Amino acid sequence: MTFRLMPLYRLGGLGAAASMVAICALITIQVLFRLLDALLVLFGGSRLGLEITGVSELASFLLVGATFLGMAYTFSHHAHIRMSLVIQRLPAAVRAFTELFCLAVASALNALLCVSLWQLMHESLEFDDVSSGLLAVPLWIPQLALLVGMALMSLALAEALIDTARQALTAPRRFEAPDEEPSHD
Repeated sequence: MTFRLMPLYRLGGLGAAASMVAICALITIQVLFRLLDALLVLFGGSRLGLEITGVSELASFLLVGATFLGMAYTFSHHAHIRMSLVIQRLPAAVRAFTELFCLAVASALNALLCVSLWQLMHESLEFDDVSSGLLAVPLWIPQLALLVGMALMSLALAEALIDTARQALTAPRRFEAPDEEPSHD
């Protein structure tokens, strides 16, 4: 299956990777600050008390970005958990329509989630909601990353649904799931 919107999914994957790198950098800096304090105390000095305020809160928001921005990229590379053990044992025509059904359900649920996230983000903007931690980050920012990631996933699901429907309706007996090796019969 070829995803025509792969550049968008790669952009989401880059956002997820940048989020992971930022998490690693924040945690590393925080650990180095604590190590510096420990060394200073060990050698008779006084602690500097350096720290990044709200590092765990920032890391949790970045984790949302890493998780959701990378979903479409992961899906387009057929790396999501699938029921392949069950589905691949079905006859090709049944497998095609099973795949089609699963994609339709996933698309509907994903679209519903996108609408709900849009409403949540709109409410956060309307009421100027901020996080309850030390930083008071406007909640629409992490919610936007969540919404963008789910919107990209909706696009990837729609592409897969259209391609699978085309295959299921035109040649269901020759259907091969995206993560299967092509048969040479």
